[in-house]
Amino acid sequence: MPSRLTRYVLFEILKIFIVSLIALTLLILLIGVARELLRRGLGVVAVVQLLPYILPISLQFAFPATALFSVCCVYGRMAADGEVATVKASGISPLKLLQPAIVFAALLSPAAVYISDLAVSWGRPGVNRVVLMSIEDIAYRVLRSEQTYTSEEGFSIHVREVRGRTLIRPTVTVHNGGKNGPMKLSAREGELSLDPETQMLLLRVVDSQVEGGHVFQSIVPGETEFRIPLSNAVRSDRDISTTSPSELPLRLISSERLRQDGRTHSLVGQMAAHTGFSILTSRNEQIAGTAGSSYQNSLRGNRRRLIRLRTEPWRRWAWGFSCFFFVFVGAPLAMLAKTSDYWSTFGLCFLPTLIVYYPLFIFGLEQAKDGNVPPYGVWLGNVILAVIGTTLIHRVRRY
Repeated sequence: MPSRLTRYVLFEILKIFIVSLIALTLLILLIGVARELLRRGLGVVAVVQLLPYILPISLQFAFPATALFSVCCVYGRMAADGEVATVKASGISPLKLLQPAIVFAALLSPAAVYISDLAVSWGRPGVNRVVLMSIEDIAYRVLRSEQTYTSEEGFSIHVREVRGRTLIRPTVTVHNGGKNGPMKLSAREGELSLDPETQMLLLRVVDSQVEGGHVFQSIVPGETEFRIPLSNAVRSDRDISTTSPSELPLRLISSERLRQDGRTHSLVGQMAAHTGFSILTSRNEQIAGTAGSSYQNSLRGNRRRLIRLRTEPWRRWAWGFSCFFFVFVGAPLAMLAKTSDYWSTFGLCFLPTLIVYYPLFIFGLEQAKDGNVPPYGVWLGNVILAVIGTTLIHRVRRY
């Protein structure tokens, strides 16, 4: 009897979970694709290429919500229909009914951790890569309709008109032109193309004029090719030491943390040597001078990155196991609510969870990233949900 009851409850949970997961994932996919489409002007081919990268990002957010929704529906309906009371009358503890949900959430949570890791280390860089590879088509499409295109990569283009692939009277401003300020280029005509190997936008112009702040101005007759550097954040050969910890896969974070720790200790030694040499040579002003300030800024940056490298694994595991704690609270709460209306039950369980969990998760994460609390402080929201869930389960036992 208990085994049949367990299979029955588990089957009901899985049935609603799969259906709701597909529906919510498709909804998030559509929202994500539509957002990129409207914000960046992607074409049909680029949108299709985006789908596999947006999928893990969608699942990352869909897993906790659909897990909570499925258990709320099942246990709310069972309590409202008197099935829980029937099971208790037959001599079986109501806690037996909660076991399938707990096991289901415990198995789902590691999968959620993996999906979260895949979303940040593969999904988001993939989205950026597709957008980068489509920047040529995006620029032409926007220029044909608006005559002005501003890129998030740090440059803007204004043209009088577009004839085929020829830009008439293009004016290009590179905003991140370096210490001399923005670089401005104007020409009689030009043509854009993307070099996928160097990830640079090539601008072939005729009879151009280049201005760079107040430093230089030159006129270049004839045909000339200018290279506009794009973001190197999505390059496969980028230096891992400059990559944000939030974009690193879990398998690389541990080794990178050791290397970052070594770089930090090395920088401390260099700073100590600089300070000692300045004192030895009676040049105390150099301690707080340009070199000393540079060492201090680099040391602060290294320490911040080291803290983030220590916090990031805890963050991903805490986010993935939010599935477990959502179910841990939602299942007994739905059983106590005794309502068969799916959305009422879900709202009753989800809104308190949303109000309690996410502010605590964000608070713990920010405090951990600032170094005010240990890295496991990101589990604050999960711990509070565990306490609430334990209280609710105790009430179910006396149901």
